Amino acid sequence: MKKLSVFILGLSVLFISCKEKTKEEKVNEVEATITETPKIADAVYMVNSKTSILNWKGSKPTGTHNGTVTVNKGSMEIKGGKLIAGKFVFDMNTITVLDMPEDDEYNAKLKGHLKSGDFFDVENNPTSTFEIVEVANKSDEIFIKGNLAIKGITKSIEFPAELKVTDTGVKLTGNAFKIDRTEFDIRFKSQKFFNDLKDQFINDEFEISFEINASK
Repeated sequence: MKKLSVFILGLSVLFISCKEKTKEEKVNEVEATITETPKIADAVYMVNSKTSILNWKGSKPTGTHNGTVTVNKGSMEIKGGKLIAGKFVFDMNTITVLDMPEDDEYNAKLKGHLKSGDFFDVENNPTSTFEIVEVANKSDEIFIKGNLAIKGITKSIEFPAELKVTDTGVKLTGNAFKIDRTEFDIRFKSQKFFNDLKDQFINDEFEISFEINASK
Protein backbone atom coordinates (compact mmCIF):
# COMPACT_ATOMS: atom_id res chain seq x y z
CA MET A 1 0.00 0.00 0.00
CA LYS A 2 2.87 2.29 0.88
CA LYS A 3 4.54 1.58 -2.47
CA LEU A 4 1.32 2.38 -4.33
CA SER A 5 1.00 5.75 -2.55
CA VAL A 6 4.59 6.61 -3.45
CA PHE A 7 3.92 5.64 -7.08
CA ILE A 8 0.77 7.83 -7.26
CA LEU A 9 2.64 10.71 -5.64
CA GLY A 10 5.41 10.35 -8.20
CA LEU A 11 2.93 10.47 -11.08
CA SER A 12 1.31 13.59 -9.62
CA VAL A 13 4.65 15.36 -9.36
CA LEU A 14 5.52 14.36 -12.92
CA PHE A 15 2.14 15.59 -14.23
CA ILE A 16 2.46 18.95 -12.46
CA SER A 17 6.03 19.29 -13.70
CA CYS A 18 4.98 18.61 -17.32
CA LYS A 19 2.08 21.04 -17.01
CA GLU A 20 4.33 23.80 -15.68
CA LYS A 21 6.81 23.08 -18.47
CA THR A 22 4.04 23.39 -21.08
CA LYS A 23 3.02 26.76 -19.61
CA GLU A 24 6.64 27.91 -19.68
CA GLU A 25 7.03 26.82 -23.32
CA LYS A 26 3.89 28.75 -24.28
CA VAL A 27 5.19 31.88 -22.52
CA ASN A 28 8.51 31.50 -24.32
CA GLU A 29 6.68 31.12 -27.64
CA VAL A 30 4.72 34.35 -27.03
CA GLU A 31 7.89 36.18 -26.03
CA ALA A 32 9.64 34.88 -29.15
CA THR A 33 6.75 36.10 -31.31
CA ILE A 34 6.94 39.56 -29.75
CA THR A 35 10.70 39.85 -30.15
CA GLU A 36 10.42 38.89 -33.82
CA THR A 37 8.47 42.09 -34.59
CA PRO A 38 10.94 44.27 -36.53
CA LYS A 39 11.88 47.58 -34.97
CA ILE A 40 12.52 50.63 -37.11
CA ALA A 41 16.14 51.64 -36.67
CA ASP A 42 16.83 55.27 -35.78
CA ALA A 43 18.32 57.05 -38.78
CA VAL A 44 17.68 59.54 -41.56
CA TYR A 45 16.21 57.63 -44.52
CA MET A 46 16.59 58.97 -48.06
CA VAL A 47 13.70 58.67 -50.50
CA ASN A 48 13.97 56.24 -53.42
CA SER A 49 12.46 58.22 -56.31
CA LYS A 50 12.09 55.13 -58.51
CA THR A 51 9.74 53.32 -56.12
CA SER A 52 7.96 56.29 -54.51
CA ILE A 53 4.82 57.79 -56.01
CA LEU A 54 1.97 60.20 -55.31
CA ASN A 55 -1.52 59.33 -56.63
CA TRP A 56 -4.15 61.93 -57.45
CA LYS A 57 -7.84 61.81 -58.37
CA GLY A 58 -10.07 64.66 -59.52
CA SER A 59 -13.79 64.60 -60.22
CA LYS A 60 -16.60 66.44 -62.00
CA PRO A 61 -20.29 65.67 -62.72
CA THR A 62 -19.41 63.72 -65.86
CA GLY A 63 -16.70 61.52 -64.35
CA THR A 64 -13.25 61.33 -62.77
CA HIS A 65 -9.61 61.46 -63.80
CA ASN A 66 -6.65 60.00 -61.95
CA GLY A 67 -2.90 59.75 -62.29
CA THR A 68 0.44 60.06 -60.55
CA VAL A 69 3.27 62.46 -59.75
CA THR A 70 6.86 61.36 -59.06
CA VAL A 71 8.43 61.95 -55.66
CA ASN A 72 11.66 63.53 -56.85
CA LYS A 73 13.63 63.50 -53.58
CA GLY A 74 13.27 63.78 -49.83
CA SER A 75 14.05 62.22 -46.48
CA MET A 76 12.47 60.92 -43.26
CA GLU A 77 13.94 60.97 -39.76
CA ILE A 78 13.22 58.12 -37.34
CA LYS A 79 13.97 58.55 -33.64
CA GLY A 80 13.00 56.17 -30.87
CA GLY A 81 11.56 53.91 -33.54
CA LYS A 82 9.06 56.61 -34.57
CA LEU A 83 8.74 59.08 -37.43
CA ILE A 84 9.53 62.59 -36.18
CA ALA A 85 10.32 64.61 -39.33
CA GLY A 86 10.49 64.53 -43.10
CA LYS A 87 10.37 66.53 -46.29
CA PHE A 88 9.42 65.47 -49.81
CA VAL A 89 9.72 67.18 -53.20
CA PHE A 90 7.30 66.34 -56.03
CA ASP A 91 8.25 66.84 -59.68
CA MET A 92 5.17 68.44 -61.24
CA ASN A 93 6.54 67.86 -64.74
CA THR A 94 5.96 64.13 -64.23
CA ILE A 95 2.17 64.38 -63.96
CA THR A 96 0.54 61.37 -65.62
CA VAL A 97 -3.05 60.48 -66.51
CA LEU A 98 -3.94 56.83 -65.96
CA ASP A 99 -7.65 56.63 -66.73
CA MET A 100 -7.17 56.71 -70.50
CA PRO A 101 -4.60 55.13 -72.87
CA GLU A 102 -1.26 56.92 -72.93
CA ASP A 103 -1.39 57.27 -76.74
CA ASP A 104 -4.89 58.80 -76.63
CA GLU A 105 -4.81 62.43 -77.80
CA TYR A 106 -7.01 63.45 -74.86
CA ASN A 107 -4.44 62.04 -72.46
CA ALA A 108 -1.84 64.49 -73.78
CA LYS A 109 -4.37 67.34 -73.78
CA LEU A 110 -5.33 66.73 -70.15
CA LYS A 111 -1.68 66.51 -69.03
CA GLY A 112 -0.95 69.74 -70.86
CA HIS A 113 -3.95 71.44 -69.27
CA LEU A 114 -2.95 70.29 -65.77
CA LYS A 115 0.53 71.75 -66.32
CA SER A 116 -0.89 75.06 -67.58
CA GLY A 117 -1.71 78.21 -65.64
CA ASP A 118 -5.30 77.00 -65.21
CA PHE A 119 -4.04 74.38 -62.78
CA PHE A 120 -0.48 73.86 -61.50
CA ASP A 121 1.42 76.36 -63.69
CA VAL A 122 4.35 73.96 -63.91
CA GLU A 123 6.51 76.29 -66.03
CA ASN A 124 6.75 78.69 -63.10
CA ASN A 125 6.29 76.11 -60.34
CA PRO A 126 8.12 72.93 -61.38
CA THR A 127 7.98 71.38 -57.90
CA SER A 128 5.62 71.07 -54.95
CA THR A 129 6.77 70.19 -51.43
CA PHE A 130 5.48 68.70 -48.22
CA GLU A 131 7.23 69.04 -44.85
CA ILE A 132 6.22 67.11 -41.74
CA VAL A 133 5.87 69.23 -38.60
CA GLU A 134 4.06 66.86 -36.22
CA VAL A 135 3.30 63.13 -35.97
CA ALA A 136 0.68 61.66 -33.61
CA ASN A 137 0.59 57.92 -32.97
CA LYS A 138 -2.90 56.43 -32.62
CA SER A 139 -3.31 52.64 -32.52
CA ASP A 140 -1.92 51.09 -35.74
CA GLU A 141 -2.08 54.39 -37.64
CA ILE A 142 -0.12 57.59 -37.38
CA PHE A 143 -1.54 61.02 -38.14
CA ILE A 144 0.79 63.37 -39.94
CA LYS A 145 0.48 67.14 -39.86
CA GLY A 146 2.59 69.30 -42.12
CA ASN A 147 2.94 72.10 -44.65
CA LEU A 148 2.03 71.49 -48.29
CA ALA A 149 3.33 74.03 -50.82
CA ILE A 150 1.76 74.23 -54.30
CA LYS A 151 2.27 77.15 -56.70
CA GLY A 152 4.21 78.98 -53.99
CA ILE A 153 1.28 78.82 -51.55
CA THR A 154 1.73 76.91 -48.29
CA LYS A 155 -1.14 75.40 -46.32
CA SER A 156 -1.29 73.13 -43.28
CA ILE A 157 -2.79 69.67 -43.91
CA GLU A 158 -3.31 66.52 -41.82
CA PHE A 159 -3.86 62.91 -42.90
CA PRO A 160 -3.62 59.29 -41.68
CA ALA A 161 -0.64 57.15 -42.65
CA GLU A 162 1.21 53.91 -41.91
CA LEU A 163 4.94 53.38 -41.40
CA LYS A 164 6.47 49.92 -41.89
CA VAL A 165 9.88 48.28 -42.03
CA THR A 166 10.93 46.89 -45.43
CA ASP A 167 13.88 44.81 -46.64
CA THR A 168 15.64 47.99 -47.77
CA GLY A 169 14.49 50.48 -45.13
CA VAL A 170 11.05 51.93 -44.43
CA LYS A 171 7.80 52.56 -46.30
CA LEU A 172 5.47 55.46 -45.50
CA THR A 173 1.96 55.02 -46.92
CA GLY A 174 -0.35 58.01 -46.89
CA ASN A 175 -3.96 56.83 -46.95
CA ALA A 176 -6.36 58.72 -49.24
CA PHE A 177 -7.25 62.23 -48.11
CA LYS A 178 -8.70 65.33 -49.80
CA ILE A 179 -7.34 68.80 -50.50
CA ASP A 180 -9.20 71.91 -51.61
CA ARG A 181 -7.43 73.06 -54.79
CA THR A 182 -8.81 76.60 -54.54
CA GLU A 183 -6.67 77.18 -51.42
CA PHE A 184 -3.68 76.97 -53.78
CA ASP A 185 -5.16 79.42 -56.31
CA ILE A 186 -6.40 76.70 -58.68
CA ARG A 187 -9.75 78.22 -59.62
CA PHE A 188 -10.49 76.75 -63.06
CA LYS A 189 -14.23 75.89 -63.27
CA SER A 190 -14.69 76.22 -59.53
CA GLN A 191 -18.20 77.00 -58.32
CA LYS A 192 -16.70 79.24 -55.66
CA PHE A 193 -15.62 81.72 -58.32
CA PHE A 194 -17.91 81.07 -61.31
CA ASN A 195 -21.72 81.08 -61.06
CA ASP A 196 -22.75 80.09 -64.61
CA LEU A 197 -21.02 76.69 -64.93
CA LYS A 198 -24.20 74.57 -64.56
CA ASP A 199 -22.93 70.95 -64.72
CA GLN A 200 -19.59 71.92 -66.27
CA PHE A 201 -17.86 72.59 -62.96
CA ILE A 202 -14.91 70.68 -61.50
CA ASN A 203 -15.05 69.72 -57.82
CA ASP A 204 -12.81 71.83 -55.62
CA GLU A 205 -11.58 68.87 -53.60
CA PHE A 206 -9.22 66.37 -55.15
CA GLU A 207 -7.94 63.15 -53.58
CA ILE A 208 -4.34 62.30 -52.78
CA SER A 209 -2.58 59.18 -51.55
CA PHE A 210 1.06 58.18 -51.72
CA GLU A 211 3.71 55.56 -51.06
CA ILE A 212 7.23 56.62 -50.14
CA ASN A 213 10.05 54.11 -49.89
CA ALA A 214 13.29 55.19 -48.25
CA SER A 215 16.58 53.67 -47.08
CA LYS A 216 19.64 54.67 -45.02
